[in-house]
Amino acid sequence: MKPRVLGMILAGGQGSRLAPLTQKRSKPAVPFGSKYRIIDFAINNFINSGLFGIYVLTQYKAQSLTEHIQRGWRFGTFLSDYFITLVPAQMYRIEELGPVWYRGTADAVYQNLHLLDNNKADYVAIFSGDHIYKMNVEHMIQTHIDTRADITIAAYPMPQEQAHQFGIMHVDEKWKVTDFLEKPANPPSIPGQPGISLTSMGNYIFSRRALEELLVTSMGDGQDGFDFGGDVIPRALSDGYTVMAYDFHKNPIPGQTGPNLYWRDVGTLDAYFEANMDLVSVNPEFGLYNAEWPLRTSSEFSPPAKFVHESDGRKGQAFNTILAGGTIISGGTVRDSVLGRGIHTHSYSTVESCVLFDEVEVGRHSHLRRAIVDKSVVIPPGTKIGLDLDEDRARGFTVTDSGVVVVPKGYTF
Repeated sequence: MKPRVLGMILAGGQGSRLAPLTQKRSKPAVPFGSKYRIIDFAINNFINSGLFGIYVLTQYKAQSLTEHIQRGWRFGTFLSDYFITLVPAQMYRIEELGPVWYRGTADAVYQNLHLLDNNKADYVAIFSGDHIYKMNVEHMIQTHIDTRADITIAAYPMPQEQAHQFGIMHVDEKWKVTDFLEKPANPPSIPGQPGISLTSMGNYIFSRRALEELLVTSMGDGQDGFDFGGDVIPRALSDGYTVMAYDFHKNPIPGQTGPNLYWRDVGTLDAYFEANMDLVSVNPEFGLYNAEWPLRTSSEFSPPAKFVHESDGRKGQAFNTILAGGTIISGGTVRDSVLGRGIHTHSYSTVESCVLFDEVEVGRHSHLRRAIVDKSVVIPPGTKIGLDLDEDRARGFTVTDSGVVVVPKGYTF
């Protein structure tokens, strides 16, 4: 009999480092790649892997994410095992814990352990909802079963100087985890690979028994930490559970040639911007056009994108750019950019290396460079953004260390 696997996506992230994009939405709800939200990639990984029972655990500023899931992600009503269901913090254990919301990643699952019983799960796939990547989860699950692991952690080799932001694993020659360090100041390297550390992607496969035992034990201690990386995984190692690392670089994606190497934590504005820019190259490392690994999102009924005007000095044109439906490039030029739905760039405007969210309007003779413009902002004619960073700061815009300018939602010029 095929094992029953329950999917849980942790989507409660506050995303403070992505402010002001997270001023009115949670991190997984932030738009990405023209027509998607960040959470869409985790959901697509589950669905493309044949995992159709999915709970999405939400908490901070969840309205935008809730509407996106409810409107855009649903299966038919006749298949009880096929569902994508939102699970906000509901204080199910109020008698035990008192009136608390989710206190961390592990606590979010602990407060919803009854869902394992409801779905008779043999294994639980607990994945982060705020990274950009493709992953064949079925392959990771089978590896977990074959190695008879209690816990399997998706592992990503990373340059040592970047690894301090993540959990770090020590493994033996069979990739059994022997130690786990949460965000160490000086990450150790992989034996035999100097300068490279083995980081946790925040994606886990748990055998159900191990998950229940560890969460009940960890939460019962009354400790201050309630996360998988900082608390549950170290406890599992000290208590003798079998914890295995899964090499993400060996994860096979149907229809994709070459190894599966792309994974990005878009937790900062610069990382988010660069991940969007990754999409517009001629041969991007992270492709959106693999028919055997479709990337779905909420459907919308916008008209096609349109390019208008073709005369000297006034041509609607775009180069190395992706754009969604309903967008009109009217007599202006767009280069190396990611444009959402319903955008209108007017004549003689220039947009270079920008990320524009839905329904942004760019006025005539405006010039935008290396900017992220949030939803529904109207940019007046003749406006320049990204050309004079001191002026941008004076307007109240966020300017990142690399010089990316962020115009927040609702900004009025």
